[in-house]
Amino acid sequence: MKVMVIGGGGREHAIVKKIKENPEVTELYALPGNGGIAADAVCVDIAAKDVAGAVAFAKEKGIDFAVVAPDDPLVLGMVDALEEIGVPCFGPDKKAAIIEGSKVFSKDLMKKYNIPTAEYAVFDDMEKALAYLETAPVPTVVKADGLALGKGVVIAETREAAKDAVRSMMQDKIFGASGDHVVIEEFLTGPEVSVLAFTDGKTMKPMVSSMDHKRALDGDKGLNTGGMGTIAPNPYYTEEVAKECMETIFLPTMAAMNKEGRTFKGCLYFGLMLTPNGPKVIEYNCRFGDPETQVVLPLLESDLLTIMRHVSAGTLEQAEVKFGTGSACCVIMASEGYPKSYEKGFPISLPENSSRIFVAGAKTKGGQLLTDGGRVLGVTETADTLAAAIEKAYATVKTVQFDNAYYRKDIGQKALAAEG
Repeated sequence: MKVMVIGGGGREHAIVKKIKENPEVTELYALPGNGGIAADAVCVDIAAKDVAGAVAFAKEKGIDFAVVAPDDPLVLGMVDALEEIGVPCFGPDKKAAIIEGSKVFSKDLMKKYNIPTAEYAVFDDMEKALAYLETAPVPTVVKADGLALGKGVVIAETREAAKDAVRSMMQDKIFGASGDHVVIEEFLTGPEVSVLAFTDGKTMKPMVSSMDHKRALDGDKGLNTGGMGTIAPNPYYTEEVAKECMETIFLPTMAAMNKEGRTFKGCLYFGLMLTPNGPKVIEYNCRFGDPETQVVLPLLESDLLTIMRHVSAGTLEQAEVKFGTGSACCVIMASEGYPKSYEKGFPISLPENSSRIFVAGAKTKGGQLLTDGGRVLGVTETADTLAAAIEKAYATVKTVQFDNAYYRKDIGQKALAAEG
């Protein structure tokens, strides 16, 4: 069976490694992949957003199944284009991917179908947004409507900071057209939980919960990033909370998308806040989270490709989705200076057994792996307990070498405290 995975980050490396475990896979391609993924799949120099290029490649190679992992190609309609030529895909079509592609759409969907989320207001006029902020409670949250590489959200502690965020999005266009509309919403408090779920529009099978660490510096300080590390499962996500989320959020979201004529098939990501008034949705993503994937998939005991094929075929109910009872910890090793400016091109030295090191931002030159991004590696370890998984992950981090390496030293500490 010939399989191709669209994307080239740590999330895609984790997906590739898991798909590789299926004995039916004869050829595995990554478009474009990266220097680390090249050890597990054939990397093809076709950009993740190049829909026409991916379609032509799939035709040429006779691809049997495609996994479209990043948000951009999903929102652009990569799945629609591939399925049009007869290539079954894992991932939502363009109509369904709007659940992440437009925050205005997702907030309005939740309001219409009574799915719990923060109070909000939408603006396409900067002056009206600034006037609204004169009386809005602070802290407040300002979000660009469209995709912004996971960085289109500002938690503003003061009115002036909120106004600056609005100006940078709507006037300075730091996120391009994604800032044509902004959402200003209520600041929620409580533990955050990420839950990824397989769904084919009829059945919903959640994966193990996780906890992301978004801020760049220890103690949840510094700038927001794409994620500096993650653990699974999340101790705040109890069986009771899971049951409530299934009844009030997960199944209602699946049903709402069906009613809107936008049936979602793929991985639906729920970013949740466990507020004093119950679980609420902070955000939806139309794909696997990054770096959540790097702790969730290592705990998956069932075959990933089989599940994905059932999702694509609309037969998820028949698929076994089983997770181990252990824990996982992923520490992101980044380039010093991320998420702002940073140097790249430094040689990376990995330990001999690096099966759980997922490469995000690296390229190969003359047989040498070099840093080539802000987030360079995701170092993941699993163990029977969360404390042991954290200890193992940091021990492995110490065996990895590259100049300019930076990582948080406190991944999982908040979760350990919650375990008591």
